[in-house]
Amino acid sequence: MKFNVSSATLCNRLQTLSRVIASKNSIQILDCILFELQDDKLRLKASDSETTLVSTLDVDEADSNGVFAIKAATIINGLKEIADQPITLEVNPETHEIVIFYQNGRSSFVGQSGDEYPVYPEIKDDAQQLTIDTSVLLNGISRAIFATAEDEIRPVMNGIYFDITPDSVTFVASDGHKLVRDRSFTTHGGEQPCAFILPKKPAKMLKDILAKESGDAIVRFDDRNARVELENYVLSCRLIEGRYPNYNSVIPQDNPFRVTVDRVTLIGALRRVLVFASTATSLVKLRVDQNDLTVSTQDIDFSTSAEEHVLCDYSGTAMSIGFKGPFLVDILNSMSSQEVVLELADPSRAGVIVPEEQEEQEDLLMLLMPMMLNE
Repeated sequence: MKFNVSSATLCNRLQTLSRVIASKNSIQILDCILFELQDDKLRLKASDSETTLVSTLDVDEADSNGVFAIKAATIINGLKEIADQPITLEVNPETHEIVIFYQNGRSSFVGQSGDEYPVYPEIKDDAQQLTIDTSVLLNGISRAIFATAEDEIRPVMNGIYFDITPDSVTFVASDGHKLVRDRSFTTHGGEQPCAFILPKKPAKMLKDILAKESGDAIVRFDDRNARVELENYVLSCRLIEGRYPNYNSVIPQDNPFRVTVDRVTLIGALRRVLVFASTATSLVKLRVDQNDLTVSTQDIDFSTSAEEHVLCDYSGTAMSIGFKGPFLVDILNSMSSQEVVLELADPSRAGVIVPEEQEEQEDLLMLLMPMMLNE
């Protein structure tokens, strides 16, 4: 079996697929990438038994069809040192010896039989289907993924919740301290509401892949598995089973205090004062009073403190509230608007952060639980 392919294209696809492979696998062949050659199409597959990523690319002058597996580290390390050029892969189906011919040389190693690669269950025929623009899917995952939890007791919190209605798709993530709710009205679900919870690992994989994709993504899912079809990749994964909490019930309504502030300026102030915050709590105190937002921290144990004033738009009663500084920075970094609005009620209730101007056909909201101030 022999075929020709671009070294750079093959290496790039293999590097993307290799991120699925677990550091330790119970089945040895899962350390490999599966190659399936058929009619000038090369199908590449990698899996960790929970998440599977497939990519297909064109090859030239394939003389036969076949299936074989190569250890991911072996093929990637061999290819990434070769300058972009057409290469020839020659595979002996009997001994599984693989030879790569390139401009000035050759390399050879032994692969494995592809017949040993496990086959995973397919999506059910009655699965739900959602067609969504790749940019909308990328935005939703990128904004929500940092708020997912690492909770062994409540695994449903460890992924991104897709809440799909006939009018919108809402991406939700929360770890109990912070919450993201990103609702897009550009994508419409079926006639009946439906939902699923996407685990963190495939969500991270999609975040990396979607940045290079365009057009629409087709998402098919049943009660246990999901499949995302893109232009160059197909990702399949096991979903997190369970009922996601009622996220709308924890979002406070009627917040009387609204503080409008430049997002980048506030991020800079937070980063500077956090240098002098308590390493145990990372507590940041925000005090608002007549167009002035005071950002301050202190560490009593080491006698350090910092304070910075940020111009804001606020005309209500003076009030103070405490937040975990790095969480607030994460929230602000995941937004793109020039200005944000902090919606506050009192020091014991969650703060709501929204863009000052929402993007078209979108409703983005983030929530952060407060920390107690020692005053």
